Amino acid sequence: MKEVSPPSRRNLVVISLHIIWATWKRQPLLTPTRERCAYRCITAEAQKLGATVLALNGMPDHVHLVVLLPSSLSLAKLMNQIKGVSSHVLNQETSTLGHFRWGNGYAAFSMSPYHRTMAIAYVQEQKTHHADLSLKHDWETVPDDETPQT
Repeated sequence: MKEVSPPSRRNLVVISLHIIWATWKRQPLLTPTRERCAYRCITAEAQKLGATVLALNGMPDHVHLVVLLPSSLSLAKLMNQIKGVSSHVLNQETSTLGHFRWGNGYAAFSMSPYHRTMAIAYVQEQKTHHADLSLKHDWETVPDDETPQT
């Protein structure tokens, strides 16, 4: 009888996400000073959780993040951590600018490698897209803070 090898325990999992979330009530709270602080914190927290940040940018009232998520990390855990830690840091380090708060929700889109390349380019040029109104509506939608969370 021929001996059968056990199945390989190696997995290949590539979870590409484009995530968008807003400040509380879409207030323009991400001033240039806060934006730099927030992006450093978001990147550090994502990396600490094992995610790979491919693009991060936004406007004074919202943020776009393109990320590769490891199979061991849920989207909910990533968002809870980066929103919680970054708002805490922003309130500590930029307290002279007033209270900072993220909105309750977020939007997340899974992507193929082809769409990931498009999303990275879109996020990197976020301010240009808003200036010339060449926005992709689906990629600018974030649940309203007034909508009950389910």
